[in-house]
Amino acid sequence: MDADKERENDADDQGVDPVLIAVLEQLWRAECEKHERPETQGRAWSLAKLSKQAGVPMSGLRRQLTALVDGGLVVTKQAEDGSGTASLSDEGRAFCAEVFGEGD
Repeated sequence: MDADKERENDADDQGVDPVLIAVLEQLWRAECEKHERPETQGRAWSLAKLSKQAGVPMSGLRRQLTALVDGGLVVTKQAEDGSGTASLSDEGRAFCAEVFGEGD
């Protein structure tokens, strides 16, 4: 069994939505990339990129982000044209480091 399936099964057993995990994993990946590639420092991922990378339709992504923002783990910015960005808050970074590992 591959690691993604195993993680999904563990999440299901614990009552955690696998879509929520997928979104958090990608936000953590984006955070780790900031440190690996200084030219992207401080740049949050667009919602379109996050949706594609997490494999989640935009409507589902927005629902998950609402819950994560309400929980204090994510910060989003919305533009007038409907586009936006998302990134981990300080609390979200600490949480993801604990759950997914520190990253390299």
